[in-house]
Amino acid sequence: MKRASLLAGLALLPAGWLLAWLPLGMIGHMAGHMIAVAIAAPLLAFGLAGTAADPARRWPHIVTPMAMMLVELMVVWLWHLPVLRAAARSFPVLVIEQFCFLAAGLLLWSSVCYAPRRAAGIGALLLTSMHMTLLGVLIGLAPRALYPMAHHGLAGVDALVDQQLGGVIMLLLGAASYFLGGLALLASLLRQRSIA
Repeated sequence: MKRASLLAGLALLPAGWLLAWLPLGMIGHMAGHMIAVAIAAPLLAFGLAGTAADPARRWPHIVTPMAMMLVELMVVWLWHLPVLRAAARSFPVLVIEQFCFLAAGLLLWSSVCYAPRRAAGIGALLLTSMHMTLLGVLIGLAPRALYPMAHHGLAGVDALVDQQLGGVIMLLLGAASYFLGGLALLASLLRQRSIA
């Protein structure tokens, strides 16, 4: 199961990176972000859990759920500033951006998969779901295009509509992934307590 999770996470990364690089505007860029941080990262974290490559096992005093939730929050919000979003049109900056998303996601999901910290992990994932929801709503409901200089999207789709659809993708994939992850952790914690 862990090997399949690791392989699935590794297989999804190139797809996400390609979506972020292709001229698909905020729709593709946001799909690439969400694949890295909310789909591939949890699969990779689950696949690495308990191994020598598990960041939470290697650095248990640093890779903690609440600390990594804050790291992930800063990475996600900073890269959605209009100036950084525009800079990510350049391939070298896009590579750095996508690496930041993957690293932040992997660290957060690794910290919550670490068995001794499951209770704190629930809180970290639910807080992450909340900040993803807030950012998705802000992007999706903004009255004007926040990223007009970054719009290089689908033909016939203007920058505001592209941005709104990007916000919806963040809500559907990002917020849902963290919320469902938190619920899954809660269910596993409740099962453990009922067995004990």
